[in-house]
Amino acid sequence: MRLLSGDEVARLLDIDSCIRCVEEAFCARGTGHRAPSATLGFPLPGGSLHAKVGSLELRRSYAAAKINANIPGNPTERALPTIQGILVLFDASSGAPLAVMDSASITTARTAAASAVAAKHLARASASTVTFVGCGVQAEAHLRALGFVRPLARIFAVDTNVAAAERFARAGSEQLESPIIVSGDIRACTRASDIIVTTTPSPSAILHFDDVREGTFIAAVGADNEDKQELDVELLRRAVVVVDDLDQCARMGDLHHALAAGVMEPNDVRGSLDEIVAGVRPARLNDSEIIVFDSTGIAIEDVAAAALVYESAEERGIGFRPTSGR
Repeated sequence: MRLLSGDEVARLLDIDSCIRCVEEAFCARGTGHRAPSATLGFPLPGGSLHAKVGSLELRRSYAAAKINANIPGNPTERALPTIQGILVLFDASSGAPLAVMDSASITTARTAAASAVAAKHLARASASTVTFVGCGVQAEAHLRALGFVRPLARIFAVDTNVAAAERFARAGSEQLESPIIVSGDIRACTRASDIIVTTTPSPSAILHFDDVREGTFIAAVGADNEDKQELDVELLRRAVVVVDDLDQCARMGDLHHALAAGVMEPNDVRGSLDEIVAGVRPARLNDSEIIVFDSTGIAIEDVAAAALVYESAEERGIGFRPTSGR
């Protein structure tokens, strides 16, 4: 069994490869290959604890179990990351544990990769202007990931924490060699954008129908439990909704709030991302559609990313092996 630290996982997991492997995982599920997943969560003081398990047939049969604590107040109150946890990767055929790894980099990269896959299939081909609402670690990862699927010509950063938006803008501008505009006017930014990425811990809607222009693609990432909400239910009602997993989004995503308000039914959802990637359900039908990707994070994304890390670690001899040393 190989033990991999957070730094080692981050070094082994490049975003381009992660996008490819996450897309392959969604395609496998969409074409009927075995790719089950499940989740369990409960509240902690100031946050939540989530366990996600899944399995995929890749170069070999893999399964993974990830346990993450999500404490939004950590960065300001304790100088700790919001998300902390571990992931155990198994050989799904024998049940043998193959690796134990820090899960934070896995979660960050695979979440951004899933949004990039969704943008590849659902954003307009000409989309090049992006607004990031929420400018933390996930926004940084999404900036890198979206650059692989769409040309990013103009970028806006919006955050209630202006210092966070400015840090994101500085780092992103160096990465892209073009300026990122920091603004406190969310509507002006989002109405000027082709793509909107929301990665906040908001407990109530921050994006409404009037904030969005025709043809926009929205990656709604922050609502990963039933107590969070980023999109107003009227926006969901009037948009095309694509989910990462219908049952999960109905319980804990932005879709959950639209269902609870009675403005949508489950069959109003166009489809899940695996169905879109596999061509089972239609993607964008025209350039006027507003399309929302409701992303709650599913375990097949974790399995795909963890398998990529593990195989790279094996090839490069990275990580601690208790029986043989480094």
